[in-house]
Amino acid sequence: MKGFFSKLKEKMGSGSDILDQEGSPEYVELSSESSMEKAKILVRPYTLENFEDVKPVLDALREGHTLALVNIRPLKDKDLVELKRAINKIKKTCDAVEGDVAGFGENWIAAVPSFARIYRGQQKAAPQQEEQAEETEE
Repeated sequence: MKGFFSKLKEKMGSGSDILDQEGSPEYVELSSESSMEKAKILVRPYTLENFEDVKPVLDALREGHTLALVNIRPLKDKDLVELKRAINKIKKTCDAVEGDVAGFGENWIAAVPSFARIYRGQQKAAPQQEEQAEETEE
């Protein structure tokens, strides 16, 4: 094995620090801290305080690797018209990237790209359908 490293050292030159160590083991240990891999999926919170705050959410959705959790309360308290504009903009972007958007609670919405879907639970029948079902049973 030393013969292999000697030949490799000759071809690469004497500038290689790893190959200069004669008593070094046959492997090199790499620290995991220096080579942090980028996450495949990022769950990121956003806060809408004005209409312009929607742009980073849209950019993240278009990128396709971010699940956006958006706090709409500040904009809801401030201006409902701007809130509706912002939510419509997020909906249109989700439709364009074939993603999904849903509200949870009164102050949050979740927007996800195409690889994810938002669970909405079992859909209840519409009230009119329930009334018709009750009438047919009588």
